[in-house]
Amino acid sequence: PILYSYFRSSCSWRVRIALALKGISYDLVPVNLIKDGGQQFSAEFKALNPMQQVPALKIDGITLSQSLAIINYLEETRPNPRLLPQDPKKRAQVRMIADHIVSGIQPLQNLSVLNQIGEKKMEWAQNCITSGFQALEQILQHTAGRYSVGDEVSMADLCLVPQVANAERFKVDMSPYPTISRINKALLELEAFKVSHPSRQPDTPAEL
Repeated sequence: PILYSYFRSSCSWRVRIALALKGISYDLVPVNLIKDGGQQFSAEFKALNPMQQVPALKIDGITLSQSLAIINYLEETRPNPRLLPQDPKKRAQVRMIADHIVSGIQPLQNLSVLNQIGEKKMEWAQNCITSGFQALEQILQHTAGRYSVGDEVSMADLCLVPQVANAERFKVDMSPYPTISRINKALLELEAFKVSHPSRQPDTPAEL
């Protein structure tokens, strides 16, 4: 497999965690979203992913984009360890939390949006994350065990950790979200979350 990734991209990080948890080795091709006016806009990359976004994964003779589509494919083709619970209710909760983050929070504070906001980008990002986290904290109080849904690592957790990193980067006060913070801390102790961390990627700048 070949993963097209950017060290700081939370969408790429989700997929790196999934690959690490499932023990899938891969080659990483960095796509710098800032350098050269954004390498994702090159004709070569557009041919690979017409949406001009990371991640993209070449695997099993196909090229997939969109992090949840990739993670779902990995889950269906390489089911161990599982990232979706067997219980239909818990499975629905995992998907609900994942969607809440990947549809309701992350795109609103994404680089392409912030570039259009202009001077107030920090304030905008903080507002988007705060309103999303207020809801997420409430949801997790009902679903969480050690992790987002019960005591097994799930697709919801793969979305949560990168989003908390975004929150920290945009200097969001995390004190109102004790459940989110507790789960995040527990997950960051796991090896798959450590090796996939933005600070440990081949394309991470030396100063970071």
